[in-house]
Formats: sequence, C-alpha cells, structure tokens
Amino acid sequence: MTQLSGKTLAFVEEVKRDAAIAFKGLRDTGTISPSGTVNFVERVPGENLIVSVGYPGPFAPDAELKPAVYDFDNNLLLGEAKSAGGGSRYLPVFKAHDDVTTVSHIHTVYLGAWAQSHRTLPLRYVPAQRWTRIKEIPIYIDRRQGEAKFINERLEEDNGHFAILEANGGSTVWGRNGLLALANTALILEEGARFQLLAESLGGSKQFGPGVLEQQWKMSGLWQDSDAIPAAAE
Repeated sequence: MTQLSGKTLAFVEEVKRDAAIAFKGLRDTGTISPSGTVNFVERVPGENLIVSVGYPGPFAPDAELKPAVYDFDNNLLLGEAKSAGGGSRYLPVFKAHDDVTTVSHIHTVYLGAWAQSHRTLPLRYVPAQRWTRIKEIPIYIDRRQGEAKFINERLEEDNGHFAILEANGGSTVWGRNGLLALANTALILEEGARFQLLAESLGGSKQFGPGVLEQQWKMSGLWQDSDAIPAAAE
C-alpha cells in the first residue's frame, strides 16, 4: 500500500477521535437505530484522499475504531473496507464538490420511518430550517441509479441540499464543517422528523408562521436585506 504522510496519519487519528465522540453522542441520545448503522467519511484537507470509519455496533461498544483511507481512484491505502462502513461509494460527491468535507450514511428511527413512506421530508422544525434555505429532504427510491449520482444531481439543482432519505432504508447527510458538525446536523434532522411524525396524529405539522424564517435566518446569517417572504409562503 502507498505510504501515507505523517500529516495524513495524524488527520486519520483526529477523524478517529471525532468519530468516537459522534458515535457515543448519537447512541446515547437514541439517534442511531438499535442495529447501529452509521459511518462517517471525511475529506483529508489538501489531499485527494478520504477517511472512512464505521460504527462497530451495539454489541461492541468498546471496540477500537478502524478507519480506512482511500484515494480518489478508489484505491484502499490504509485499513480494511469491511470495518470502515463502505464510505468510498461517496467518492463521486467529494470529487464533484470541493467544499464538501464530510458525508455520513445513518439509520435513525424517525428518518427511517419517513424513508419507509417514500415521502419527502418537509422541514417544519425550526432548528432544522435555521441553517438552510432547502425546504424539504428529497427521497432516493430507484437504486438502479447510484446514490452518489442522485446526490450530485440534487446538488446541481441547488447546492444548498445537505441530505437525502434512502427509500426503505436510512438517510445520507453531508456537510462543509467537519465530522462533529455533521453529527449534530443528523441529530437535529432526526429530531425534526420525530416531532413531525408525532404531529401526524394531531393533524400534521404546519408551515412556519409569519416572521419565523426571517427570525431564524437572521440568527444564522442566511437572511439578506433583499429577502422578502410573504407570510403565506412561510
């Protein structure tokens, strides 16, 4: 295998530490579904390399994480693919979008329920909408089309997309601020899916009231002076 630089190996250790924090946090908050399907794939800064690390599952809580490193030609340079969560399948996303730092495929209870329904997930939970102008999470149904290709098509439509639902499975989220920030995004998205699914029994979740988007986007910096959102559109 190709020898990796000391700088790259140090980054692999950083990813390993952050992943351990994320896996514990997602497990302890009940975000991960019981079987524990979740991985993180992180771009190595300044290199055409990615680090992939998978959650060892609920029956191996103290197992050492074993990251794998791939180059952009999908050559395995370090570790074993079977312990790394198969993250190399997202290489086309990293190749096409230099700003994407991290991708995670994750199975959670409530996002999984939405995925079972083959329905898109409208964003009606304030924390989930605060940092994005995307109004709903798309659903990936036809697996004859590769998932990475589906993600890239959504990003071509709107570079603000940050997640998809995987029909009859879980979801995939991606971000531009590193592994721990992405773990928090997954947690908030799952929380919103949970509240909205619970609201189904009460007649369904509603659109945001007047002024909500302006308030939230001013908090996150997404609001611009030129923005004018009619109350009915919120």
